[in-house]
Amino acid sequence: MAEVYPWQENLWQQLAGRAQHAHAYLLHGPAGIGKRALAEQLMARLLCLSPNGLDACGNCKSCHLLAAGTHPDNFVLEPEEADKPIKVDQVRELVEFVVQTAQLGGRKVVLLEPAEAMNLNAANALLKSLEEPSGNTVLLLISHQPSRLLPTIKSRCVQQACPLPSEAVSLAWLAQALPEQGDEERADLLTLAAGSPLAALRMHAQGVREQRAQAVEGVKKLLKQQVSPSQLAESWNALPLNLLFDWFCDWAQLMLRYQLTRDEEGLGQADMRKVVQYLADKTAQDKVLAIQEWLLAQRQKVMGKANLNRVLLLEALLVQWAALPATGRG
Repeated sequence: MAEVYPWQENLWQQLAGRAQHAHAYLLHGPAGIGKRALAEQLMARLLCLSPNGLDACGNCKSCHLLAAGTHPDNFVLEPEEADKPIKVDQVRELVEFVVQTAQLGGRKVVLLEPAEAMNLNAANALLKSLEEPSGNTVLLLISHQPSRLLPTIKSRCVQQACPLPSEAVSLAWLAQALPEQGDEERADLLTLAAGSPLAALRMHAQGVREQRAQAVEGVKKLLKQQVSPSQLAESWNALPLNLLFDWFCDWAQLMLRYQLTRDEEGLGQADMRKVVQYLADKTAQDKVLAIQEWLLAQRQKVMGKANLNRVLLLEALLVQWAALPATGRG
């Protein structure tokens, strides 16, 4: 069964302890903080025929069917492929499920993740079920980016922000999850994951610290003219584009901040501090603003899974990055 994480305990008690449940919840917050686990735990509790206090019993027919993935009153809706939209035909299947009678005589529960993956037609097809779900149905929508949802979707749900754990709580949890890593390594992972401990764990499994080291080494060689933009772009073929653009956006932001504050404490992670400071000192602010604007625009395309020529995009980025110190300040 899914786990309720330590930072979710208060929220879990509020949700599971409700005498009356809303027909639709929107659980939202950054990726990597355990929203799916919380939704699955709530789904089990709502479907359980003999709840044990706030928790599902784990022993009744409903709990066994749910654990086996064959519960007739449970419907999970996700994109058919990772990072693809949820289509209107998928939502129509959900709508058909909602109008049916619960086969075990209790509730029906729908889990939909991520809600922002619904295309416009799919979102509109869901509206009626959100407004007037048939019978005893509860819909659990999970969103990592609620700003991308239609206002009409949000207004029909009880909106529940899910807590981002404190740094201390996250590091304590990661110490248990990654005991073989040192304190510094775990802190680096948490920073790279923007404070989301589950994302940090996933990124560790993907080798993100090694990927970051490869990117940082490449940038340093580029600025020393030891490698050309095209050579570096080719050598980064195994690095995730979304991570590269996250890091370059972050470095541009840190350069701007340093230009405005001259605060050396705000130069970001140790691996790029000297480079960020060097570039901030050697580059005119309008040039930093221009590359930041370009980076943000390209990052949107990367996040939107636009059909991009990866090597050409990276080469365009690296040509501009290499030229920054040559532009001078003033």
